[in-house]
Amino acid sequence: MGLTSPPSTAEILVATAGAGLAIYLIYVISLAIVGPQGALWMVTSMGAAAVLLFAVPHGPLSQPWPLFGGNGISAIIGVACATWLPDPAVAAAVAVGLAVGTMYFLRCIHPPGGATALGAVLGGSAIVELGFAYVLAPVLLNVLIIFLVALAVNYPFAWRRYPLGLAPAAEVPSKSSRLSEEDLAYALRETKVVVDVSPEELRYLANLALDHADDEKKLNELQLEGVMVQPDGQCSDSVCPVAFYVKETDTTTDKPR
Repeated sequence: MGLTSPPSTAEILVATAGAGLAIYLIYVISLAIVGPQGALWMVTSMGAAAVLLFAVPHGPLSQPWPLFGGNGISAIIGVACATWLPDPAVAAAVAVGLAVGTMYFLRCIHPPGGATALGAVLGGSAIVELGFAYVLAPVLLNVLIIFLVALAVNYPFAWRRYPLGLAPAAEVPSKSSRLSEEDLAYALRETKVVVDVSPEELRYLANLALDHADDEKKLNELQLEGVMVQPDGQCSDSVCPVAFYVKETDTTTDKPR
């Protein structure tokens, strides 16, 4: 399990209410456009998006370009595969695979996009008959609805405003300037995988951790031939409770250090 802080009650309530409201509106609109079977596919896709926008509103995968771009591009690919590939199994596999690859290239990875592409192929006759109109409604229409709900529900709470650009800038601890955003961006690139955290957030967390380590660090103790000394080379009562002796090499006499 990842390292996360326990969410507050307010955080849970806001996420719960926002996700519920968004899905209700999306289902009603999808039902009117594509009927019960098609609405099921749309709610499934947008349900996954709701988790991102309301549970992790500052995550890179939750931001507007991944939300709109990921779903819109995946919908186009899904409709194209449903139109030009007669075998549903092949069309579904190709649609999701191409959607993932294209989102990678266009830097708009959004996990619900896979379900959006799949829905274009397997969502039933009501969706298939829409053709490329499926991209505009219900897909992008639903995306717009969930975006506006996330914007409205999260805005009153400064710590979770959506999208990330509306959130107040995190105050970097004054003592820590060791890690720049460029350092963290480089580290994220070097992982070779998608990490759902921005360089700004990672820098803030890393500097908090470094400051905490500095504040909690005890007196450094160096061991030299069994003698514990403080960093300045002087023993204190707490560090050296008894006298220690170092044996000189040119005499048999033990002298106190």
